[in-house]
Amino acid sequence: MSQNQVDILKRALAREKSARKQAEKILEHKATELFEVNEKLKKSNIGLEKLLLRTDSQLQGVFENIVDAYVIIDLSGNILKMNEAAVSLLGFKHTKEDFNLIKMVHFSELKRVQESFKILFDEGSITDFNVNLITKDKQSKIVHINASIIYDEGVPVAAQGIVRDITKEKAHEEQLIASESRLSTLILNLDSGVVLEDENRKIVLTNNKFTELFNIDIDPSELIGQDCLASSEQNSALFKSPEGFLKRMREVDEKKEIVIGDELEMVNDKILERNYIPIVQGDQLKGYLWTFKDVTLNRTYRKSLEVEKQKYYSIISNMNLGLIEVDLDDRILMVNQSLVKMTGYSEKELIGIKGKDILPLKKDEDILKQKLRERKQGKTESYELRIKTKAGEIRHWLVSGAPNYNIKGEIIGSIGINFDITEIKNLQLQKESLLKKLEKSNDELHEYAHIVSHDLKSPLRSIYALTTWLKEDNKDKLDTASIQNFDLIESTLEKMEQLITDILKYSSIGSDEHDKVHVDIDTILKDLLEINYTPNHIKISVQNELPIIWGNKTKLQQLFQNLISNAVKFIDKEEGFIDICFEEFENHYQFSVKDNGMGIDEKFHDKIFKIFHSLNKRKDSTGIGLSIVKKIVELHDGEIWLESTPNVGTTFYFTLKK
Repeated sequence: MSQNQVDILKRALAREKSARKQAEKILEHKATELFEVNEKLKKSNIGLEKLLLRTDSQLQGVFENIVDAYVIIDLSGNILKMNEAAVSLLGFKHTKEDFNLIKMVHFSELKRVQESFKILFDEGSITDFNVNLITKDKQSKIVHINASIIYDEGVPVAAQGIVRDITKEKAHEEQLIASESRLSTLILNLDSGVVLEDENRKIVLTNNKFTELFNIDIDPSELIGQDCLASSEQNSALFKSPEGFLKRMREVDEKKEIVIGDELEMVNDKILERNYIPIVQGDQLKGYLWTFKDVTLNRTYRKSLEVEKQKYYSIISNMNLGLIEVDLDDRILMVNQSLVKMTGYSEKELIGIKGKDILPLKKDEDILKQKLRERKQGKTESYELRIKTKAGEIRHWLVSGAPNYNIKGEIIGSIGINFDITEIKNLQLQKESLLKKLEKSNDELHEYAHIVSHDLKSPLRSIYALTTWLKEDNKDKLDTASIQNFDLIESTLEKMEQLITDILKYSSIGSDEHDKVHVDIDTILKDLLEINYTPNHIKISVQNELPIIWGNKTKLQQLFQNLISNAVKFIDKEEGFIDICFEEFENHYQFSVKDNGMGIDEKFHDKIFKIFHSLNKRKDSTGIGLSIVKKIVELHDGEIWLESTPNVGTTFYFTLKK
């Protein structure tokens, strides 16, 4: 409800109260006068009975037709007479009910009513008395009473009163008070400084924020009634341009127009936003409303955003990535300088054009259309695209596309970051070509190794056969030294054949890299222990059940076979042992093969995995076995190492990826 409406209601209420009071006084006076005349007529002359009846009839007409409730009670509160309005107000059924009005008074009001009765008897009348009643039909009402004593020759005999229901009026009044209180509390606690002036430029209302903004060290209530023009003169010193502050204030006041968003800079570097609203009723100016808000943080933040915007715009414009923004129809809205260089088109040529119409190759148009549809569905991804520059050059781009949203979260287009990968693509194509050539070369080399192995073994076998025949044909003629020499030749030939076999195995590792399956290591080990020969003085034990590995079954079998065979070869104790166990980790399994053999000095730990490095010159050792083991472990993304003490034993550790 506006202040104007409140003022109108108050004036109407006041006029109504005044009119009712005048009517009540007239009625009371008339009723008293008629009652006294009636009593005098009764005592003076029976002959005047008709006149008395006529006068009583007039009184009854007034009594019955009065708008407000009218009640006559005896001095104890019993109802003697009442009109229809009183019947309706007090919840009765007819005008002649016997009832004591004191019973209607709310218990909380009894004491106050008793005090008012005393005033009524002492002074002869009581006005503007409000009381809370519970009517005969159990309704709670607030009534307004004007009452007076009826006298008989100076002796009080009864009381009369006009009763009005003011329940709604009281409720409206309380609502108005509550509304005014809420409005006042709201204004006092607003985050904006507020000054309300009347038509004479006097302060009607202000709040705490106003005194805070203008460094006024008094309570806002103490400013009420002060002259705003004088206050403005004093406060002008708080601004960087005092004269500009006053001049602008006079301009605004003269125009009597609403002003929103005036900015004022204070000497303490605060920035205030000032709003002005004239309060007009009809053609008359009734006052002025000024509001002041501290917008220093907002303005500083806005300037900071502008600086950041310019900084990042400069970065985006000059970074080595092509940036493009398009709307939902694929029309280009923005490009940076890098994209201009990447395409050969100018910014003017690109803005407003549909990207799919000039950039991608015809063969890749469908890819771009599909990706644009996915952007509208909120999907983000990267993909490759071939484009043709303005000069006709074909370039390869890596495009990272994402939907573009407005502040409401609605998709309004998409943003693409483009990286020219033409050189990388060319290198990739060269790499693929080289890999194919290398694969072909490896196949040829592998085939050549088999051929060489076969060709080398054939003469070795021939030499071995010839040597055997010579030794058998001439065994009676050869002395001991010659036979030993023939045995040495045979041993050397066997070692040479084993060496060729091991070299072929070593060169073949990795050629069947894709031939991988789930391999049960536990089963492989059990099969090996059954097939391989193990001397009686050596005990092989497996500490726990071994896992299943994804790998090449043959290579894994060869891995364990070589390690176990290597341990058997170099156990020099009367009672030997080989312990095999494993541990499980997050990404891999760790295996160990432990023996109590000769051991290996630490200075040889790195050499033993190199091809042809054998620490013990045995005829059954070619120096390739541990090299094959290392290559198989690395083929399965693992590592191998050892711990060893000479004359105590050796433990080989290796990992295999899960």
